[in-house]
Amino acid sequence: MEHKIRKSQISKKIASNLRRHQPDAERILWTRLRSKQLAGVKFRRQQSIGPYIVDFVNFDSRLVIEIDGGQHNRGKIENEDKKRTMWLKQQGYDVIRFWDNEVLQNIEGVLEKILVSLE
Repeated sequence: MEHKIRKSQISKKIASNLRRHQPDAERILWTRLRSKQLAGVKFRRQQSIGPYIVDFVNFDSRLVIEIDGGQHNRGKIENEDKKRTMWLKQQGYDVIRFWDNEVLQNIEGVLEKILVSLE
């Protein structure tokens, strides 16, 4: 039991740190998702789900949104992302991924894709 408590506390600290040090793309998307701004849907950011911390999640629709930087286009990280996505899907979540430059250059298009995924 102590191991689970410690792991949960560590996960919360990591998520808190990630919220404080968000990359620009995540910060911009969060300004459009927070406070139910998108279709009245509540999103959480840097949320723990099992062994992972996802960028954004809506628990009601079980939608996970991940923002990937260029480092995600490399072998090992790309493989880890695939495993992560597969695990989340096995838990009943839909996962959509956007490149950070897509969020930075086309936020309206990203929001449209999120809305479609929520339907």
